[in-house]
Amino acid sequence: MNKPKRLLAISWTAIGALFGALPVSAAPILGSDLASFAVLGATGVTNVPTSTIGGNLGSAPNATVGGGYIFSSGSLQPNTALAQAAQLDLDAAIGAVNSGAALPGNVIAAGDGNLDAFNGGVFAPGTYDVGAGTSNLVTAITLDGGGSNTAVWRFRFSSTFIMSEGSDVNLINVGDGAGVGIYWSVGSAATLDGDTLVGNVFANQLISSNGGLTLGCGRLASAESQVTLIKDTISIGCGDLGDTGYGSGGYDQGVNIGSGGTGGSGGQVVPEPGSLLLAGIALAGLFGAGKRKGQEGLVA
Repeated sequence: MNKPKRLLAISWTAIGALFGALPVSAAPILGSDLASFAVLGATGVTNVPTSTIGGNLGSAPNATVGGGYIFSSGSLQPNTALAQAAQLDLDAAIGAVNSGAALPGNVIAAGDGNLDAFNGGVFAPGTYDVGAGTSNLVTAITLDGGGSNTAVWRFRFSSTFIMSEGSDVNLINVGDGAGVGIYWSVGSAATLDGDTLVGNVFANQLISSNGGLTLGCGRLASAESQVTLIKDTISIGCGDLGDTGYGSGGYDQGVNIGSGGTGGSGGQVVPEPGSLLLAGIALAGLFGAGKRKGQEGLVA
């Protein structure tokens, strides 16, 4: 009479094994709360209208979030619980990006601050450490994934990062971009006066723009200061604003389901098709075990 119970236990074990074996593209850097934000400040967000935002915009612990936004998705989060949790996620994300050492060939010494002068302005996936002093992007650079859709770039600036007016960051050769990660970790302030940028900008101090910046796939987040916008376009949607159409994770290493939403950890995540298939198999196993239990009961 114990056999049906053992069958049921085996079915639960199979379910755990199925869900535990779900493939993961790469470990994401962003927590789910931070991933819901397009713009996050610590001492406030200011804006000269009108900026277009795809994702949540908020600040914590200062609740100042300015005004004059058009939201393609998301909402204002003035020192809400979600914004507070996102700030904790930001601390963890900065620590994760800054962990580990760059290869010797990817260390850009102080005084060689123009990124466009490094390797002809072309950057293969990898970790790049930029020495002390101001680092500039004067014209344009290209992030070349070499055909990999799981390419990851980490740029780590010891001090200040400045994008000059008219500069651009271009992304090429990443297939469907499903597993791409792009991170800009700035030890001091980030001045983003350029035209186009991709990826996640984390700065300890002020993040500012002189107007007209388009960041169509990523986010701006300051850990200790404010973010100032002037008629900018910032979106985590990677397609909301006519960008490449890649997944909705904001270039966070393959998080393209749920991360493009704006509900944070309390939001609903749509299961991937593979997850739904595995769930169906698991439920079928449960049904079969229950059916066998009923048949054995009749035989007994």
